[in-house]
Amino acid sequence: MGGVAKKRVLLASPRGYCAGVDRAVDVVEKALALYGAPVYVRKEIVHNKFVVEQLSAKGARFVTELDEVPTGARVVFSAHGVSPVVREEAKRRGLKTVDATCPLVTKVHREALRFAKADYDIVLVGHEGHEEVEGTQGEAPDHIQVVGDPESVDQVQVRDPEKVVWLSQTTLSLDETRETVDRLRERFPGLSDPPSEDICFATQNRQGAVKKIAEAAQVVIVVGSANSSNSVRLKEVALAGGAEQAYRIDKACEMEESWFAKVETVGLTSGASVPEVLVKEVLQQLAHWGFADVEEVETARETVTFALPLPLRKELTEAGIIKTNNRRRTNDPGHTC
Repeated sequence: MGGVAKKRVLLASPRGYCAGVDRAVDVVEKALALYGAPVYVRKEIVHNKFVVEQLSAKGARFVTELDEVPTGARVVFSAHGVSPVVREEAKRRGLKTVDATCPLVTKVHREALRFAKADYDIVLVGHEGHEEVEGTQGEAPDHIQVVGDPESVDQVQVRDPEKVVWLSQTTLSLDETRETVDRLRERFPGLSDPPSEDICFATQNRQGAVKKIAEAAQVVIVVGSANSSNSVRLKEVALAGGAEQAYRIDKACEMEESWFAKVETVGLTSGASVPEVLVKEVLQQLAHWGFADVEEVETARETVTFALPLPLRKELTEAGIIKTNNRRRTNDPGHTC
């Protein structure tokens, strides 16, 4: 006689906060501790609804553009980076700035400047309108054109086919980016590559973990906000990797029990801007529905951390606020739904 199938959860590792997100959130929290509220933040510090709500409750004020920030006030630039035009506006208005741009995004900015100075045409693979893309394109707008997918490659126009280089947004799908670059190389055989991989290691690691769990899971749950590029990509990767269904949610209370009817194995991961508390709540809800057996599937280990911006770090040290270099968040603020 066959036994009843055991319901289980395959929990992707790595998942959740990457080093750049951890640093950016810590920048806002430390700025609030040092300077007091309010501290203004241009755009969302990271693309996660819950994180923005939590920081707002602590005194952060999120604005769309700098004209919403009082003259002379303090403003944090988000992890996605900003263009030189934004920096100049902040300087003109006498704003005190704290730069939380992810160092891996800063790397792409520097690459753009380097190739623009060498008079290359730069094809930036990314999503038009995303803050990271706007910031990178703003470094050399006369040299950079954005390509969102392989089908858009035919519209690319360059001055010299032998002086073309591709760069990319850091949070893209590896597979789709390769397809776009292959199409670019078909058109421009002399296409140059970036000096090092632009898609960040955390994005690659999370996609690799999702591919692994999608091989065995009928349904994959991705915790992450709708405007989080890397979270949206994780859902796409899960479906391409073999999952029958994949759902992106902000919080556990958005799940529906009907999603898991006749399902034996659920895969679970979270985007690079998602705190672990949100994953824990999904696990609790899944356990309530009978998925109590949790198996962590580890495909990589991440040990990289990024230091706080030097000017902020110096002030924090002088004020005696910094006591440890370990900034990983483990506090559980309680239920979020």
